[in-house]
Amino acid sequence: MSKNFIIGYARVSTEQQELARQTDALESYGVDELFEEKMTGTKANRPELEKVKLKARAGDTVVVESLSRLGRSTKDLLNLIDEWDKGGVKLVSLKENIDTQTPTGKLLLVVLSAIAQFERDLTVRRTKEGLNAARARGRKGGRPEADSKRVNKAIKLYNAQTHSIKEITAITGVSQATLYRRLREQKG
Repeated sequence: MSKNFIIGYARVSTEQQELARQTDALESYGVDELFEEKMTGTKANRPELEKVKLKARAGDTVVVESLSRLGRSTKDLLNLIDEWDKGGVKLVSLKENIDTQTPTGKLLLVVLSAIAQFERDLTVRRTKEGLNAARARGRKGGRPEADSKRVNKAIKLYNAQTHSIKEITAITGVSQATLYRRLREQKG
């Protein structure tokens, strides 16, 4: 008879964010294997989550620090949990104190998922309203334009091939993304 595994999944949205708080909580719970991901939750294809889905078998438990780490939307989250439930895989969320194998856990999951979706929808609406209000006052959103003199200097250094990208960004203060975008614009 094979052992039932406890599989942990931790995710943050950007490379700059740290996973430590989540991984500490999951390791304290006693996971056998931990999958970590630095990728936005809005992406449909999250490689480490796909590995968790492939790894989880009937009798196993998937543990997350928070439900928000799993789903792109309420519908996406509920579909994933339903898939695991049908496959005999238990889900435990530490933050919400939910165990999907109990009737109360199933009810709380639906309610919390609906509230989380409601909050996301309100945030999107507020953001759009704020941007529209700013535009109406003549302001545009987004990051400020990079200083053209600095960008031109970065392009010259890049074309001279005397410095690495890291050195160019340090010298000019122009981000790597901005430099590459401007180089593509020149070619295009």
